[in-house]
Amino acid sequence: MEMQRLASALEASLDPAQNKKAETVLLEKQRESGFSLSLLEIVASDSYSPTARLASALYFKNYIRRNWTDEDGNYKLPETEVVAIKRELIGLMIRVPANIQYQLGDAVGVIADSDFWRRWDTLVDDLVSRLTPDDARINNGVLQVAHSIFKRWRPLYRSDELFTEINHVLGKFGDPFVQLLGNTDRLIEQNKDNKAMLSQFFSTLNLMMKLLYDLSVQDLPPIFEDNMQSLTSLLHKYLVYDNPLLHTDSDEAGPLEFVKSGIFEVLVLYAQKYEDAFGPFVEQFIGSSWNLLTTIGLDTKYDILVSKALQFLTSVTRMSQHARAFNNEETMSQVIERVVLPNLSLRDSDMEIFEDEPIEFIRRDLEGSDSDTRRRAATDFLQQLLAQFQRLVTDIVLRYVNHYLSDYSKNPSANWKAKDTAVYLYSSIAAKGAVTTSQGVKSVNELVNVLEFFQANIAKDLMLDSDVEPILQVDAIKYLYTFRSQITREQWHDAFPLVVKQLGSSDYVVYTYAAIALERVLALTDDSKQPAISPADVKPLSAQLLQHLFQLIEGNPEPAKLQENEFLMRCVMRVLIVIRDGVVPVTDSVLAHFVKITQIISSNPANPRFYYYHFEALGAFIRFVAPSRPEKLENGLYPVFGSILQNDVQEFVPYVFQLFAALLEANPSGTLTAYYASLIQPILSPELWTSKGNIPALVRLLSSLITRGASQMVENNQLQAILAIFQSLITTRANEIYGFELLESVVANFTPSTIGVYFTTILQLLFTRLQNSKTDAFTSRFVRLYHFVSARVGSGLGADWFIKHANQVQDGVYVQLYLSIILPDTQKLVRPLDRKIAVISLCKTLTNSAAFAEKYKKGWGYTCEALLKLLENPPMLATTDDAIVDHDVDDMSFGVGFTQLQTIKRPARDYWPEVTDVKSWVGQQLQEANARQGGKIKNFAEERLSQSPQALQVLSMYMSR
Repeated sequence: MEMQRLASALEASLDPAQNKKAETVLLEKQRESGFSLSLLEIVASDSYSPTARLASALYFKNYIRRNWTDEDGNYKLPETEVVAIKRELIGLMIRVPANIQYQLGDAVGVIADSDFWRRWDTLVDDLVSRLTPDDARINNGVLQVAHSIFKRWRPLYRSDELFTEINHVLGKFGDPFVQLLGNTDRLIEQNKDNKAMLSQFFSTLNLMMKLLYDLSVQDLPPIFEDNMQSLTSLLHKYLVYDNPLLHTDSDEAGPLEFVKSGIFEVLVLYAQKYEDAFGPFVEQFIGSSWNLLTTIGLDTKYDILVSKALQFLTSVTRMSQHARAFNNEETMSQVIERVVLPNLSLRDSDMEIFEDEPIEFIRRDLEGSDSDTRRRAATDFLQQLLAQFQRLVTDIVLRYVNHYLSDYSKNPSANWKAKDTAVYLYSSIAAKGAVTTSQGVKSVNELVNVLEFFQANIAKDLMLDSDVEPILQVDAIKYLYTFRSQITREQWHDAFPLVVKQLGSSDYVVYTYAAIALERVLALTDDSKQPAISPADVKPLSAQLLQHLFQLIEGNPEPAKLQENEFLMRCVMRVLIVIRDGVVPVTDSVLAHFVKITQIISSNPANPRFYYYHFEALGAFIRFVAPSRPEKLENGLYPVFGSILQNDVQEFVPYVFQLFAALLEANPSGTLTAYYASLIQPILSPELWTSKGNIPALVRLLSSLITRGASQMVENNQLQAILAIFQSLITTRANEIYGFELLESVVANFTPSTIGVYFTTILQLLFTRLQNSKTDAFTSRFVRLYHFVSARVGSGLGADWFIKHANQVQDGVYVQLYLSIILPDTQKLVRPLDRKIAVISLCKTLTNSAAFAEKYKKGWGYTCEALLKLLENPPMLATTDDAIVDHDVDDMSFGVGFTQLQTIKRPARDYWPEVTDVKSWVGQQLQEANARQGGKIKNFAEERLSQSPQALQVLSMYMSR
């Protein structure tokens, strides 16, 4: 009965309408022993529905990801459960359907990341023992498990540990793999007339191509190098293999296409990394690739295969001995005409996507997001040819460009595809090097003139109000987007209105591309950091621009559709960043839109990129409006933010905490409103802190609350709860930095008498971590904390206060700590602000500490030497820059976790802004202290630096400034 309840909850977890209730049940079930094994039991049993089994596999994968080990590599599950999972998982994965196999494969990968191979050294033997001579179903399960484990090697950097693991695998798996490859080849021949068996064996071959890549990705295994001739013969055989039984009638790729694509991936790897071993066998593959590319159809099911084939030719073209074959006009013309042009030209299927799935068209077409499209691969191939033979390729391509433009001019309404090809072809040879996210094309082919081409052939497509094909308007906008850094500020002054105008297009792709180009050019700066478009030119348009962008976003209020187009929201964000407080006059309208959109998408967060940009835009709005209209924003945003927290919209909660903090910090009153005061107790609830994604934002919010409400917290006896959170945070490596951030807020804002009650216990916790499991990061933050306390003499703290509490933990422990950790690790501090705090701390120790003056006389000398060493390379704090740093979302991870909002990122706080020139400040402090204390500082120096004459001389220079 309980298992059925669990299965029902798992099935319901996939239904958005039942998800919340199901999650509650599942969280309750997780507390029961053997929960992970119950999940596997459901996965294994045919008595449960396929949906329940799949849901159980999904939940198992995520459960293992969260609960397999802690950050120190220790198992979080009971040992018996760990052993049982490893024992059962491989056999189970081999038996289940493919869709479940993939989920379990991910779980195997997670376990392998932690345990393979040293804590799971029987795994490869287990896999090999399960391989059969001719049972494709079992073999495919084994190979899928192997791929789940070995694909982890693909992105890794070379290391001795990695190669030890790979050699461990090859020693056991290499020979059986090669034998199975030969067996599979024979079985394919034997079953060439049996469609069902043939398909199964081709699935085996497809998996083996993936594994061939996995096993070769770091270095060429000796067993493959020794068998290179037979291996390449087999690869070539199946690259040209055909069998009508494997043909598909649908638009989806079939077994043949998958296997051939996998072969090309291996060939690209071998051509790029193992030219010496693979070079003698390359020629046959070049000829076969040419034949494939010149005979294959334009059907979409061949797109990935064509893309991989072009990637192979691109790799081969980098080899000078093979590239020479293209170095004549006739051959190059043939290559461009028969291989490049057919794959650059728009097809009917492309236009169907343009019209029916416009957002998909945009994502595939954008630079960097279309690596497996024909156009992208053909462009890469052409640009590689251009790199080798610039004049030859340029001359030939320009002839084709002129031909297509002439074709278009004869009948523009009928021949618009010819112009699209011309523009794309020209762009491909005009750009040199990579297209960057921030600048677009930074280097161009000096044999062409991108601005002249735009003015002569493209600009009019942006000027005309009608009779222009939407795809040509997209081409024109994309041309400006691609070559944006080649256009001067003066030229952008003329081009900018043309782009803005296209936001009014009725075509989805056109107005979206206009938003993309607009956002990027607004972010564009020259080498002297001057913007391509002045904010003064944007502000007069901003109200209308924002209103129109919001209308486009809100056109379809259905949650999934509204958040479909992240490019529009990114443009909203950029406009707000550029106009800054220029948004204040339209606060009411913009706030209403943000509230409406937040309410809609919080019911079903579906596009992480959209809601990331949404919250970044909202952050910019708060940053520039809240200082002048705090009540308006607080009253408008509190209800929707409160609703998100109340309904536990997990994807949004970390963002909301950041925005709450930003609202509080921007309020110029400096006080804590009743609303924020009411938040303190809920924020101190331990349940909130169990989600890793909440922690950075919660620490920021709680620190901001402490800054304004420390006295209220003391009155309400809330400090102990804050310190309990600190204690929890510093126990884990992942959160220790946030624990120190929180503790610094406590030190900075509560009185010494209030903190003193707890400080000995705090130090005891920190000393225990330093003794038992310190990390470089923990030590660095501890040393900063010490200096932070030591430097705050004027607040009633200081070195003597720290010494008193440290020695209450253990008598005399301070000296050992100071000599073995604080002084040596002070010199390792890297951040200028940390080094500045250390300078202030050490200087005040010399001038204000009674303990160092009277008791730690040698320590006074050591402290002086440490200070002088820091001043050899004095910390220089960067000038305050209010610019907002861009982050490419493709380099970021999303989901239920923490993502820093850049628009409201809190700068590191300098508690001593009046200290600008630390050398002058140190000299002044020493002189004043010496005068105040009747020459004691000078006497201490002469006495305690007598063995360090150079240090004494340098200190004397500071004191005589």
